[in-house]
Amino acid sequence: MKKSLIWQIVIAFILAIITGLIFGEKTYYIQPLGDLFLRLIKFIIIPLILSTIIVGVTSSGDIKRLGRLGGKTIIFYLLSSLIAISIGLLAGYIFSPGTGTDLKLSKAVETPAETEGVVQTLLNIIPTNPIESLASGDVLQIIFFAIFIGIGITIVGEKAKGVQQFFDGFAEIMYKITGIIMSLVPIGIFGLLAPIVGEYGLAVLMPLIKLILAMLVACLIHAGLFYSFAVKTFGMMNPLQFFKGIFPAAAVAFSTSSSAGTLPVTMKNTQENLGVSKETSSFILPLGATINMDGTAIYQGITVVFIAQYFGTTLTFSQLLMVALIGTLASIGTAGVPGAGLIMLTMVLAAVNLPLEGIALIAGIDRILDMMRTSINITGDASASLIVEASENKRQKPASYLK
Repeated sequence: MKKSLIWQIVIAFILAIITGLIFGEKTYYIQPLGDLFLRLIKFIIIPLILSTIIVGVTSSGDIKRLGRLGGKTIIFYLLSSLIAISIGLLAGYIFSPGTGTDLKLSKAVETPAETEGVVQTLLNIIPTNPIESLASGDVLQIIFFAIFIGIGITIVGEKAKGVQQFFDGFAEIMYKITGIIMSLVPIGIFGLLAPIVGEYGLAVLMPLIKLILAMLVACLIHAGLFYSFAVKTFGMMNPLQFFKGIFPAAAVAFSTSSSAGTLPVTMKNTQENLGVSKETSSFILPLGATINMDGTAIYQGITVVFIAQYFGTTLTFSQLLMVALIGTLASIGTAGVPGAGLIMLTMVLAAVNLPLEGIALIAGIDRILDMMRTSINITGDASASLIVEASENKRQKPASYLK
């Protein structure tokens, strides 16, 4: 990733905001540029995940190491999610976004469908038809399938050498295609962001400005304190170097509101800019895109407090602990797609007996909040891969421009 691309992304952000504010809903005509970029990203997600995970498993050649990687990753994700939702709860009480909010609920409120339980989500990881999983884009099932293909190749050994070489070549092809698509990032960000700014403008933001501000501050604190500490202490990297390296992926995540959609960019940035090996990043990042939701955890904490304050309900300490626990565990059942956090919120609200109608209060600005939380989600994925890689003593030299 070159410095010039970072500046192109920054300029695209500025132009998108200015264009949206000036032209308003007319920016709808710019949307095809964003749609084109999204389709290109989605075009490479599944083959990239399949090939890189298989290559990661086979290149390791050590089943015990894979188990070690998985264990470290899950522990980090659960810990970071717990810290994130705690920060969200704290920010909710400090900013008190639900106090004095001048909003009215509509009579008809459509409640999002409930997510499946944790146990069923874990069972659903195992595909009954791997080909169907590939066709439907079920990321967790594809990860499971790819891991077992890699394990099978490793066990078979020499007789499966041709299959291993095929996926090695296939992965390299996908890396090159990803590089080509990456050159379109500034155009994609402009095409995605300008219509959003044009649609929402400033009028819809003002009644909920405290909620938006609380979310922004909480995200910055989580990244600036927790990720910085974790990256410097356990990842052995300067935090500024880390944030600079992952910035392009965070920008794409902000524009697309999709951790899964940003995955190819996250993988490229993590490998090239942060020096994480392909075998580590190809295993941890797809997993993180589906189960690591720090930004969503922050969102749960803030919005639960917001809704409680709006309805004049005081949450007890045991209820706050319940919010932290449910919000942390429920993240593994949240898909890395736009709007998934709003669905997950229903589980948390139900757990502490808050009205589900409160979702309607934030539905109008959920996309704005989604953009922030997705950026934090993928930054957390990258930090996990860096830290696990460092713990395995195999971190490569970072790209030269980051020195």
